[in-house]
This record gives sequence, C-alpha cells and structure tokens, in this order.
Amino acid sequence: QVQLVESGGGLVQAGDSLKLSCAASGRTFSSYAMGWFRQVPGKERDFVAAINWSGARTAYADSVKGRFTISRDNTKNTVYLQMASLAPEDTAVYYCAAVVKFTLPLGKTPDEYDYWGQGTQVTVSS
Repeated sequence: QVQLVESGGGLVQAGDSLKLSCAASGRTFSSYAMGWFRQVPGKERDFVAAINWSGARTAYADSVKGRFTISRDNTKNTVYLQMASLAPEDTAVYYCAAVVKFTLPLGKTPDEYDYWGQGTQVTVSS
C-alpha cells in the first residue's frame, strides 16, 4: 500500500511555469512506477507523463512533450511534474498515480495504476 499526496497546484497565467509534487508514504517508493494524469469535468482522465522506478525512463503525452518534465527523488519518496509554457488547455485537476512495476513499457492508461492521490487543481488563465 502507498498513499499519495499531491501539492503545488494553483492559478497561473498563460506562459507561466508550475511545479507539482507528489509525496508517497511507505518505504518501498522505488518499487513503483509513477504517473501523472489530468482530468477536466465531464471528460476522461488523460495521461500526462510517467516515470519508471529508477527515473531512467520517462514517457509523455504528445500534448505536453517538450513543455512538461517528470522526475523523481527516491530518497524523498517524491515525484515531480515541472510544467512550463502553460496554456489554458492545461487547466485540469492533476492526479498522481503509482503501480508496483519494474518493467517497460510505462503505463499510459488509468487502469494500469493501482494507487491514486486526491488531485490538485491547476488553472491557467489566458
């Protein structure tokens, strides 16, 4: 079991940057592949980025590639999502997700993850 708590969301202007954090409980954080997803009301939860257990491998949605960077610090049990050049269409609730997994490929659908945080709102104004 792992508990995930996201932080760092807020209201920013288009073009700004924002860094989300997801802190995980437990002593086996390095066993988990981690993902970030986002969701707007009335729509499905969409893949944003994922990172493998060691941090050596990452994957991104096409819509964020080149603007967002996922990273992790296994000594701090934390995964990050650095977001740059934010646009209004990036507005959503952002969720952190985890799954015990050492193999590739990285999961890009919600049902490939077992644990979820409560989400943090990111609002980008034009």
